[in-house]
Amino acid sequence: MEFLNGLMPQHDLTYDDVFMVPRRSDVASRHGVDLASTDGTGTTIPLVVANMTAIAGRRMAETTARRGALTIIPQDIPVDVVTEVIRWVKGRHLVHDTAIELHPTTTAGEALVLIHKRAHGAGVVVEDGRPVGIVTERDLDGVDRFTQVRDVMFTQPTTLADEHDPAVAYDALHEARRHLAPVVDGDGRLVGVQTRKGAVRSSMYRPAVDAGGRLRIGAAVGINGDVTGKAAALLEAGVDVLVIDTAHGHQQKMLDALAAVRGLDPSVPIVAGNVVTADGTRELIEAGADIVKVGVGPGAMCTTRMMTAVGRPQLSAVLECADTARALGKHVWADGGVRHPRDVALALAAGASNVMIGSWFAGTLESPGDLYVDADGRQYKESFGMASARAVRGRTAEDSPFERARKGLFEEGISTARMYVDPARPSVEDVIDQIIAGVRSSCTYAGAATLEEFRERAVVGLQSTAGYAEGRPLHTSW
Repeated sequence: MEFLNGLMPQHDLTYDDVFMVPRRSDVASRHGVDLASTDGTGTTIPLVVANMTAIAGRRMAETTARRGALTIIPQDIPVDVVTEVIRWVKGRHLVHDTAIELHPTTTAGEALVLIHKRAHGAGVVVEDGRPVGIVTERDLDGVDRFTQVRDVMFTQPTTLADEHDPAVAYDALHEARRHLAPVVDGDGRLVGVQTRKGAVRSSMYRPAVDAGGRLRIGAAVGINGDVTGKAAALLEAGVDVLVIDTAHGHQQKMLDALAAVRGLDPSVPIVAGNVVTADGTRELIEAGADIVKVGVGPGAMCTTRMMTAVGRPQLSAVLECADTARALGKHVWADGGVRHPRDVALALAAGASNVMIGSWFAGTLESPGDLYVDADGRQYKESFGMASARAVRGRTAEDSPFERARKGLFEEGISTARMYVDPARPSVEDVIDQIIAGVRSSCTYAGAATLEEFRERAVVGLQSTAGYAEGRPLHTSW
């Protein structure tokens, strides 16, 4: 990344502080841009779902990997549960979505709870493994909650073969005037669902898959307790990326944990963080990290900077750490601080191989947790920081009451926040579409066909707050 007219900034910068200028380009189309990372994680789009309990779960992992991103399961989840999640995700189909299966006698009340677990918004009614109907939220509107779904389901659903061409599937759904169809095997048994949007997306994204052609998934461990034992168990379970995570990554316990995990001779990338300096990056790499996670305090749920004054504006942190990692033949992830697609593009221009996103994905249907409705009828999910009192309570459940009380006095994060579901973009796939459209366009403006070319060709300048405001769209007239 270069600064316009060679003017190097005299102070650290956030994403809002800069703009990118266009350059002469030979890249004729957004679709001619390859967004695959080169850091060994196997992502085909440069997005990673943060290892936060309110955000990263099995549905999020399945959905994002199918579109080429990667989800990191949080360190607070018991190893046996993570092992099951890894097995489950790796058993998912690369093209069609997992169905919400209902029995004919399932009640409307139960169905309404389950339907919101996936963005396709429908339950497939199954008997003897074969689809006999489809139920949507509209079918259940105004229906007594004890009514059985067999009394309200659509009984003549279009079905698609397990191996189908996306264009053919789209045309079949368009012809039948349906947004969704059950996918069945040769015996007519349900294996998933396909939507119109899903058919289009499967022609535009490449799944992130392992050497066996299965969806990829990552998992995190902390720096306390039996780090080596947990890491070994996750590696045995087949995790594709292992993250060693703590808020202050430039400390001796992290270096010791890294050395111990590297001693297991893992065959997958090891990510460690978080840091914001060249020295921190260098020491983590020398201790065994393949990728360094960069960011202290920019996250929406984080109060570290206000509580401690510790942190650094994210663009400058990523730029410095990425330069250091590149000189050592390694990589960095930009963790936190992105609110718009432009921020993701700037993080990549600064040298990040992937961008880690948390709160932006929290308000999607695939994130864990229940869906709530506020007094105005708006849907939302609850999110919280991983250093908040709420997260600390979860991590210290096995401690004595006195120890839990002591640790509960130290809090650096929001314990509860409403993340509203955008009616126009309720799914994480909708948000990914928005981000990737912006990043692809950024690459074409820079004349870059790959992320590496983008880093080399991006030119940015400094702007005032008025300059940033000028670039924001107006949804009403002035």
